[in-house]
Amino acid sequence: MERLRALRGLFACVGCMPRSTRRGERGRVESPVPTCAVTLLLQRLQDQEGDREQAYCELEHVLGEEDSRPPCGVVNRLLAEVSRDLTAAQGVTDSVRMAASNVLVALARTHFSMVMAELQGHLKATREMCKEFVLVTLSKLFSIYAPQCISFVWLTLAGLCSVVGRVRSGRTLRTACAVVKQWMDGIKIHLSSGKHCPWPATEKEQMYENLHELFFFVVSNWQDCKEEEDRQAVLGAVTAMMTVLLQEELPREHVWERLLWLVHPCREMQDTCRVAKSLHMFLEALPGVQSVIPKDKFLAVTSAVFYQLSDDAKQHSEADRAELTRCILLQAQICPEETVLFLQSQLGDEWEAGCVAALGLLGTLARSDEPAMTEKLPQITEAVQRVCSDPRTRVRRAVLHFTEDLLSANAWSCSAWDVVGHIFWEFSRTTGRRAAGDLSAQEAQEEGALQELCINILGSLDVSARGISKLLWPRLLLYVVPAQYTGMLIPVSRCVQALAKRGELTVQDMEDLDPHFLSSMFQGPLLTPQTLLARLLVVAGSPSAGSELQAAALLLLQNLHSKIHRAVGTKWAAEIPLLLQRLEGKDESFPNSEEWEHLLLKFLRASLDVVEDEAWTKALSCELSRRLSSSASSSAEKTFLYKALGAVLGACKEVLHVQEKLLQHLEKSNAEEPSEAQGMISLVSHAADSNFHTVLDTLTMFASRLCKRRNGRISRRKKKHSLSAEPGLGQGGWCAI
Repeated sequence: MERLRALRGLFACVGCMPRSTRRGERGRVESPVPTCAVTLLLQRLQDQEGDREQAYCELEHVLGEEDSRPPCGVVNRLLAEVSRDLTAAQGVTDSVRMAASNVLVALARTHFSMVMAELQGHLKATREMCKEFVLVTLSKLFSIYAPQCISFVWLTLAGLCSVVGRVRSGRTLRTACAVVKQWMDGIKIHLSSGKHCPWPATEKEQMYENLHELFFFVVSNWQDCKEEEDRQAVLGAVTAMMTVLLQEELPREHVWERLLWLVHPCREMQDTCRVAKSLHMFLEALPGVQSVIPKDKFLAVTSAVFYQLSDDAKQHSEADRAELTRCILLQAQICPEETVLFLQSQLGDEWEAGCVAALGLLGTLARSDEPAMTEKLPQITEAVQRVCSDPRTRVRRAVLHFTEDLLSANAWSCSAWDVVGHIFWEFSRTTGRRAAGDLSAQEAQEEGALQELCINILGSLDVSARGISKLLWPRLLLYVVPAQYTGMLIPVSRCVQALAKRGELTVQDMEDLDPHFLSSMFQGPLLTPQTLLARLLVVAGSPSAGSELQAAALLLLQNLHSKIHRAVGTKWAAEIPLLLQRLEGKDESFPNSEEWEHLLLKFLRASLDVVEDEAWTKALSCELSRRLSSSASSSAEKTFLYKALGAVLGACKEVLHVQEKLLQHLEKSNAEEPSEAQGMISLVSHAADSNFHTVLDTLTMFASRLCKRRNGRISRRKKKHSLSAEPGLGQGGWCAI
């Protein structure tokens, strides 16, 4: 009786009473045969006789008959018995639970309010029980009796809040999400159908209050789902709730404020990650809602997330930063134009941390595969280009990371800015600053880190990516010859080797060449086969460069052979791998610097013998001569250049050209400087290997000229001496002369 009175009190709260007490049914006579069958089957269940699943199946069949209507007393006993199996924490199989659930659904045909009240009590129960099949039963009831369920929405929402607080994963969570989505879809359809609202004003208000509470509970308690199936279920439930909350008839501004209050990162909370996860879930659900977030609310959230990311004092963990970054990505998917404009506005800010954070986020957007972002990449690239000359180290590093993201994502978007050129420009910039010698130890370390970053970006490029080959080739040739890019030859060599394997080192038509390459080509030094060969030979012959850099120079020679001379391909394909083996010490005979120079000079002379092109050889000697004249007197590079020029002159057959170059350097050399004297000896000796008589005649000619100049000076001194012997000039004057 106490149970019945409690149920009657609940019915009074929701505005309904058991059918037996309703006015229209007072005179109705209960059918004796089905009631007897129900009573007998109930007795079997209470006495634990036979197969319980079979008993439930028979009960479901009996209750489904048209004239079956058990009295309330039997219904109360039946509800108690079925509930024990439905909610048992253990000891009951799923098949028995499902059969018990089916009995409740069948019973709801005649006693809907009593069944619903029983289920509501189980939802709110705080004791340990299994609520999965309670939720399954609710779902079945809604599928069959949706109009009757609408009256119980606000109670169901309150009960679901209790479930959310106790469940963390698994089937029960997914079932609860399915129930939420199902009931939300029903509410949305009912509200949009124009039917008379079944709720009084106070109940309707309570329904929305409970829905807000359930929304907050779901987002805050189920944001850490690890299984993808669980996460997708939660996302579906959140989307369904947001759809109802943002119905046209509601005051949207108020709703948006309440929703954003939950996820607003500006709240003073220690657990930033949880706030970010809430925002992430909210934003992920937003595209499924047919409603546009107000621009001011959107910008408020964007600013808040950006502030969290850019505030150095926050010291977020990597997980927190990743979650906040994902929120920005979702915002960009929802409102791409507003997100990009907001981030671009931060680039011109004097706040260094804000500029760095904006560059990082723009790089992340560039890497995304979103079509909306792909369209805006040229606009983003142009905006970043305006800050590439910023002197602040953190900003320079952020710009380099942006170029890395851009190159890995979409090379076609680099047309507005010479991104590859910026990497080399930044490398040269750091080289110059370090060479100036006016940096502190920390500044020098930072500049060195920037150089390493430049090398790593170029070295890690995937040349197979769409558009990369056109972006790199032939632009990379511009950075082989200038000395300030020597440190970049290793990644340049790797890129060229990869392009060569793909057959990308082809000559392009002028109209297909990148405009940045064409403008740079005419501004820099003239790029000829001889300048390439001379530059790479010098690097390969420099012991101070290191074996890795020397190997890079040799590999560039091998891969660029067709750009140097068409005749050397076969020869170099055989010779250069042998040189690399010696350089790497694979044959256990790593050469010293003198032996290595001898091997390179031998390689050079053999290459010239294959070329057999006098004009080409003369041009190479002119290039080596130019480099020799501009090199520092005591550098290792100049020592090798003397020998290389001698070897090339030895291969020249035109006597006048050989004599001209020998006399040029003999005239300019300072014989009193030991390094220059030794260098001239090397030049002359190497040239004499194949042009002995020409060299001998040249030396004789130079000696004759030298004697004539000396005799002329002696003659002038004698004349001056005779003039100083006039009267009045004493012994002190002679001494002065």
